Formats: sequence, C-alpha cells, structure tokens
Amino acid sequence: MDDETGTITERGLAGLLASGDMARASVMLEKLRRLMTCYRCAIMEVETKFRVLDAQFSARHERNPIDTIKSRLKSPESILGKLERRGLERTLESVESNLNDIAGVRVICSFKDDIYTLADCLLQQDDVRLVSAKDYIKNPKPNGYRSLHLIIETPIFLPEEKRQMRVEVQLRTIAMEFWANLEHKLRYKKDLPEELAASIAGRLSACAERSALLDDEMGRIRTILEGV
Repeated sequence: MDDETGTITERGLAGLLASGDMARASVMLEKLRRLMTCYRCAIMEVETKFRVLDAQFSARHERNPIDTIKSRLKSPESILGKLERRGLERTLESVESNLNDIAGVRVICSFKDDIYTLADCLLQQDDVRLVSAKDYIKNPKPNGYRSLHLIIETPIFLPEEKRQMRVEVQLRTIAMEFWANLEHKLRYKKDLPEELAASIAGRLSACAERSALLDDEMGRIRTILEGV
C-alpha cells in the first residue's frame, strides 16, 4: 500500500475547482494540507495499535501474527478527482463526509486465523469505532480477491483539540497479498482481445482459489505443530 501523497500547487488546485478561483484555491489548499496531516496522524495511531497487538501476541504465544504493515495516504489530486467522478461537492466537508479511504493501513498476516484475531482485538479497544466491514475472505469478489476490509474511526490528539478520523484497514494473508499484487499489475494490461481477457480472468480466479487452499492447509499444519 504505497503512499500516494503528492504536492499540489494553488494553480493546480484552482484548475480542479469548478470556478478556477485562485484565492479560493489558496485557502482550500492550506486547509487541505492540515486535513492530510490529521489523516497521517490517524495512520500512525492505527499502525501503533497493531504493533502493540503484535508485540503482546508474541509475548504470549512466542510468534508474531503480523508479517508486514503498510500504509497509504491518498494525494490531494486523487481525492478531488474522486469527488468529481462521484459528482460530489469539492469541499473539505465533502471529503470527510463522503470518502472513507483517504488514510489506509494494510496488515499482512501469517495465517488466516490471525486476521480475525487481530480484527477482534482492534475493535475491542474503547477508542475504536467500527463504521463498516466487508469480509471478502468469506465472500470473495468475483475475480477471486480476498481480504477483510474495515472502516474504523479513531481519535487523534492535536495541540488544541481531539479529532475523530476515519481509516480504512485491510487485513490479508501473505498469499492473499501476493495474489492481489500480481492481479493488480496484470489487470492494467491494455488492448487485450475480449476472449483473451476472459480467459486470463478465469485463470486468475483459479489461482486465487488455489491460493486460498494453500492458506487453509498452512493453517492446519500450524495447528498440528502447535499441538505437539
């Protein structure tokens, strides 16, 4: 989950605004920068929560459920472009009300069971509120994509205020991450004949099924070894 944050100039922002007003763009740019800082802080809060959970799990069970933690913050251009595509008002209020994936944290787990254990532990914390959940592990997408998606709300503490910020959390296994990364790269190949595109989609879906079987078998092997 790479950081998408980029820089945007007042002129560039004015071009994205319906009026192209430079003065309005300058004010909005400064407010947008402050808002993005808040989302960055929210990412750090969520990352810290998971690192603490990983350390506590390691102390109790002598293994770490988390393999990797990645984060991503959408760029201002991407945010405003998404509002435009949805036909929404391009204001900061609209950004906070309508977009839940500006700040993203992806947690790569060793085993499928770890995903649900970590998710439960996170949501039991009294400063975390679940906004929505989509379980693409139990209910994979048609293309075979698997992951647990949570939209959560958590506070950040600023010098003069406490703010509730939303973060998208994705939890998946190493195998799910491997498949998703390769599928993402292959999906953007252009100008494929319709018949070939359908064939490739079918093969990718079959790969996802085999990957899921691998996750299940590795989990069973771990259970056996833990019982020895």
